[in-house]
Amino acid sequence: PFVIVCNHQASLDLMGMVEVIPERCVPIAKRELLYLGTVGWACWLSGIIFIDRHRRDAAIEVISHTASTMHRENVS
Repeated sequence: PFVIVCNHQASLDLMGMVEVIPERCVPIAKRELLYLGTVGWACWLSGIIFIDRHRRDAAIEVISHTASTMHRENVS
């Protein structure tokens, strides 16, 4: 297992991430990205899991559920 972090200094960061994200990887992003127009749509359509950083309990719940699913389905 490993973690890849992107700091989103430009919209092109997402294009670069697509090239380095391994197969069977589960991407997680902050919910604010969902509202970046076509970038947000592309993220949503590609299956990125969004977390709301302003609602700590909800974010922890989403990450816990995601971790359980990842373990069960044997994905990174």
